[in-house]
Amino acid sequence: MFNKRVLTAIIGIPTAIYIIQYGQWLFAATVAFLALVCWHELYHMLRQQKIELAYYIGSVAILLLLGCAWIGNTEETIGVLFLTILVVLSKMIIGSRTFTVRQAAFTLFGFFYIGMTFSYLLWLRFIDEGRYFHTLWGNVSAGTVYIWLPFIGTWANDTFAFFVGSVLGKHKLCPAISPGKTVEGAVGGVVGSLLALTISGRVFALPLEHSIVIGLLVGIFAPLGDLTESAIKRFCDVKDSGKALPGHGGILDRFDSIMFAAPVVYYYVRILLLS
Repeated sequence: MFNKRVLTAIIGIPTAIYIIQYGQWLFAATVAFLALVCWHELYHMLRQQKIELAYYIGSVAILLLLGCAWIGNTEETIGVLFLTILVVLSKMIIGSRTFTVRQAAFTLFGFFYIGMTFSYLLWLRFIDEGRYFHTLWGNVSAGTVYIWLPFIGTWANDTFAFFVGSVLGKHKLCPAISPGKTVEGAVGGVVGSLLALTISGRVFALPLEHSIVIGLLVGIFAPLGDLTESAIKRFCDVKDSGKALPGHGGILDRFDSIMFAAPVVYYYVRILLLS
């Protein structure tokens, strides 16, 4: 299992670096693909509890939402949200015998849970276009710098939480949801995010105080994403969301923390860094 995890990381990390650094179209297409895979995984998890989502409606709605984020249009985003709610509720009313209130509720939950969170990866990547940071790597677009923050912070959080929890973990954090997580591991994760983003802030030429605050925010919100997905898996009685990544489970298992970290970083950047 450990060898599979290492092999996946060896392949995945350089691929992620290339996509984030050099591909605008490629990045947008990758985010759309990952979001649809996560939607597919959620669909199959909920089927374990005999809950059928409006699969195709959700797929189209997620793509439309990501398209709005890519072109940076807030008004169209609101329109897609409203239209999706309207279509799902209409399907519930028209086909009430086969598409229940419960199914409609879970469909909308899945749409917001996956569509909205993944859209923030695009909002963040393409924010403040035309601006560049003079980093240790040379001139790097602002969006590229900002999108690295939730990724680096989350990876550091996961790594520190795992090792600190393995060595020092004694007090259970949320035993009803994720028995393996400990308070000590969670604190270690926050410290990891803080250290990683403070150092990254120096590399990316970000103000120190902002790097520290973003590190703390990612350290707090990334584990909430992990715990949210753990709660969904426990409800569905499954161990992993899928088998796409050997040693890691599904795509949703890998992106659950980033899905919660990205919106927080986006609003921090938009409200405080760009004000």
